[in-house]
Amino acid sequence: MYEADKSEPFWWGMFSIGGVVAALLVPIHILLQGLGIPLGLVDSEHWGYDRLVALLANPLVKIYLFVLIVLPLYHAAHRIRFSLYELGIREFTLSMDVLCYGGALVGTAVAAYILWGLL
Repeated sequence: MYEADKSEPFWWGMFSIGGVVAALLVPIHILLQGLGIPLGLVDSEHWGYDRLVALLANPLVKIYLFVLIVLPLYHAAHRIRFSLYELGIREFTLSMDVLCYGGALVGTAVAAYILWGLL
């Protein structure tokens, strides 16, 4: 009989939330900073260096950027894990869970270190 992993609902929740962030918030940032400023659709004086440094001093902006970076990592980890399972790759030397979710946890730690180390 198959014994369900008790942490599975948590990872599916992180997958879902990360997918929503990746689908809704990331394209907005790509549109504003990747296309809007270079094409002159957005006034570049609001996105100058001094303005962005002032924004990064705000803890709410750091939390927002943390969410914007970290949640898609968990979405990607879950998607990669199940894609590899579908390809028939079940185990390496380490468990797939350790590789995929461990990578997302390392990314979380790096993002926290960088964001809270700024200013």
